[in-house]
Amino acid sequence: MDDLWIFGYGSLIFRVDFPIAEQRPAYIKDWSRRFWQGSTDHRGVPGNPGRVVTLVEAPGQTCWGMAYRLASDEREEVLSHLDHREKGGYARLQLPVYFSDNEFSDNDHLTAVTWHATPDNPNYLGDSEPASIAAQIVASEGPSGPNIEYILQLEQALASIGASDDHVSGIADLVRQLAYGEND
Repeated sequence: MDDLWIFGYGSLIFRVDFPIAEQRPAYIKDWSRRFWQGSTDHRGVPGNPGRVVTLVEAPGQTCWGMAYRLASDEREEVLSHLDHREKGGYARLQLPVYFSDNEFSDNDHLTAVTWHATPDNPNYLGDSEPASIAAQIVASEGPSGPNIEYILQLEQALASIGASDDHVSGIADLVRQLAYGEND
């Protein structure tokens, strides 16, 4: 049986709650991470959704994250768990994934499964001004904790693998200013 890889670009980077055989920093091409998905089941509640990331097509862009290889005997259980975890408007997507350690050249890749929110799901919020996104994040909390925790942990997790994301960092800066009065 071939290896199955999962690509995480949001909470799957910092909250791995499933068994893995291997993990490695990785990236995908022509996609960007954006805080365009509402969360009413993890980082917000119905009537006061939090904001979490999804992928949007972005030719020429790179999105860094973490790739996880699943043990073959745990594949179905992990996929079922992740389908449930990502149930709030996310759908499975298979994408080519590249590794940072040059095991693969820029033209070589493997295919990984990820979850992304589509604009036709009921929790999709879409684009908004960064200050509006930050204010919504500061005001939201759900069963998985404060929405602030999500963005700050995501920013820290990206930094830990040597990756940055201007969208995440820009909104995280605004969140810190609103919540803690911090300035750069």
